[in-house]
Amino acid sequence: MTWRVPRQRTFGWLYPWRGVDWLLLSAVWATTLIGAVFIHSSQLHLEENDSLQHLLVGAIGTLLALILARVPESVFMGSHWVIYGLSCALLLAVDLVGVEAKGAERWLAIGGFNLQPSEFAKISLILTQAALLHRISGHSLKGILSVFAATAPPFFLILTQPDLGTSLVFIAITLTMLYWANTPGSWIILMLSPLVAAILFALPLPYHLNLVIWFLWTLAMAIVAWRSLPLGWVGGLGGLVLNLGGAGLGQLLWSVLKDYQKTRILMFLDPDKDPLGAGYHLIQSRIAIGAGGLWGRGIFQGTQTQLGFIPEQHTDFIFSAIAEETGFIGSLVLLCLFWLIGLRLLQIANSAGHDFGSLLAIGLFAMILFQVVVNIGMTIGLLPVTGMPLPLVSYGRSAMLATYLGLGMVLSVANHRPRSRY
Repeated sequence: MTWRVPRQRTFGWLYPWRGVDWLLLSAVWATTLIGAVFIHSSQLHLEENDSLQHLLVGAIGTLLALILARVPESVFMGSHWVIYGLSCALLLAVDLVGVEAKGAERWLAIGGFNLQPSEFAKISLILTQAALLHRISGHSLKGILSVFAATAPPFFLILTQPDLGTSLVFIAITLTMLYWANTPGSWIILMLSPLVAAILFALPLPYHLNLVIWFLWTLAMAIVAWRSLPLGWVGGLGGLVLNLGGAGLGQLLWSVLKDYQKTRILMFLDPDKDPLGAGYHLIQSRIAIGAGGLWGRGIFQGTQTQLGFIPEQHTDFIFSAIAEETGFIGSLVLLCLFWLIGLRLLQIANSAGHDFGSLLAIGLFAMILFQVVVNIGMTIGLLPVTGMPLPLVSYGRSAMLATYLGLGMVLSVANHRPRSRY
């Protein structure tokens, strides 16, 4: 007779976390540690240094994530409206009594700690959309409208702060989760089409080529709507009107942007117009990244970083410090860590016991991936500066804590997946 030792004895005190994805957690810890090293490096020339706070918040976040990993997913699903309501209340409080900095009201001062509710609103949005799409198919008009109805209040509250970067993250999360919930790709393209039409209409091309491209795009979207929507020619007409309206959407969006946001876009197009003013950040960031070469100048040895040429480098522009001091190889290591985090999130999404857990994982995947692409894109000059932090690396207590809370919910999905008894 063969005796089997129950795994509870094997795992010991770790048994409650036996299903946690430790590889994912290890990649998150390594990324957090890299952030602490280069926050320290970018602040060596200053009296204050936030690297220890970064590690402390990471430790608190880890503790909260491990606690959440033991909570059944049904608890998250049952409390999503409470969390959503609290999140919206905090965003409203920012508009009423928020702390203003750099032209935007985004913080609540609570006992000497500046809380940024928009960071936690991302996690609230993922949780709420996962619960909605678990109950209502993303392939139905009802499901899509339910998601948009839940997204609209926090989206516009954040947009009025103003916080354009977080608003874009909301869009990325929503579209990715809808796609994962089986919303047809053609429908998602139609949702994005007015914005694309607005950009095409405003392109400064010679001989009015922008108008030709915009018209062809509009016609193509009308055909897509006609072929994919259940309304036939009525849907096609709607797609046509939607993209014709995109011509005025660009001017409307431009009019609601704050002056500093307009300046960021203009400097992205030509930062050399104001090399000592609005274009200074981007120019110095590109110099630092280029100076890193293959192997970098050495940790704590980067001239642009140590001489403080890039203001507030420990937050949005921390990738330039990493690239200057560790070069292409160090940057590649960081990107591989983000790749590993994304891969593990996708694997959890694929192996989750039900749609709710799968959608939670894919929502966090979309949030992290979009922020990584935009942050690195803006530091190397491929995208406009949006003030978006690099997840787990940039200094930002609210952003770090929110990411770990989202990670804790995903670890719960992994921890409670069906498994054999032995």
